[in-house]
Formats: sequence, structure tokens, C-alpha cells
Amino acid sequence: MPEVTIRIGGRAFDVSCQEGEESYLHAAARMLDDEAQVLSDQIGRMPEARMLLMAGLMLADKTASVEDRLREMEERLAEKEAELDQLRDGGAARGEPERVEVPVVPQEVTDTLADLAARAEALAQYVEEGAAG
Repeated sequence: MPEVTIRIGGRAFDVSCQEGEESYLHAAARMLDDEAQVLSDQIGRMPEARMLLMAGLMLADKTASVEDRLREMEERLAEKEAELDQLRDGGAARGEPERVEVPVVPQEVTDTLADLAARAEALAQYVEEGAAG
């Protein structure tokens, strides 16, 4: 079992850990040391046990906050997944895509447009003949 020396609050501690977990131990020690540094800056020197207790409590408070936020996000995710499943099931229940009906253009409008197009073509032909002649 490897033994690692970590520094927290300016003090050195020898700690044993499982093989391959040294980097995790160093990362955890850095987090604890950061909290201990905040305490040291605010309060000054204090007994080792109290410093470690207070730094540990500060980290526990941050962890609890993160866990609450994670729980909220998991609940929101579950709601969104339920909505998505409901939307998927709703489309599958109909068995066909949504049908959209477009109103038909009345015949008199079609006739009027055709008459206007014929007049425009006749006028264009008349202008072309006049320009050529």
C-alpha cells in the first residue's frame, strides 16, 4: 500500500492509499487544503484537529449543495424524458403523420389569373411587333 505525504493548512500528513489512487488522494488533499487556507486567512492559526474539522465541514456543505442541484437536474431530466416519450407515443398512436389541409383556390380566381396572363402575353407580343417594325 503506497504512502503519500499531503500538505493541508501548511502541515504535512503521511497517508496510505490503495495502489493507483495516489492522484485522487492528492486532488482531495488540494481541495481540503484550499478550504483550510480560507480558514487560515480568516481566523489565523488554529489547532490541527479544529482546522481539519472546519475545512471538512466546509467541503461537506459544498458537496451537499452540489448533490441538491444534481437531484434537481435529475428530476428535470426525468420530466423532459417523460415529455419526450409522451410526444413519441402520441405520434405512434395516430399511426400516420399529421394531415394539413390547404383550401382550394376558387375557379373564378384561376380563370381571372389565366385571363390576365393571356392579356399580358398579347401585350408583350404587340410591343415586340411594334419595336421590330
